[in-house]
Amino acid sequence: MPGIGVRTAARILTEVVGKDFKSAAHLVSYAGIAPVTRQSGTSIRGESPSRRGNKVLKRVLFLSAFASIKGDPASRAYYDKKCAEGKRHNQAVMALARRRSDVLFAMLRDGTFYESRPAQLVPAA
Repeated sequence: MPGIGVRTAARILTEVVGKDFKSAAHLVSYAGIAPVTRQSGTSIRGESPSRRGNKVLKRVLFLSAFASIKGDPASRAYYDKKCAEGKRHNQAVMALARRRSDVLFAMLRDGTFYESRPAQLVPAA
């Protein structure tokens, strides 16, 4: 997978292997990438990044997503799409990390290798 080298892959495997995740959402929640809704009673303050989760895995997924922006056209297109939607840099990278986590979960579940797909162009607004 673009942005994941030998050391990064080893770190991901040491943090993930041995745990039984039922879905990609469980993996993302374990890593602390999923947004959390803050509320108290009837007061809902919106969604914010989680402060929980496996900090090591969260950092590795963030850094691999950041590295893939330069090396993978599909990742770059998704990042640019999120920036065009008004997301700031870190928000766009976290969204990319979430998307790549879904692919990573499918790869681990099925025991397959990464297959790159051509980048989809974002229509100009």
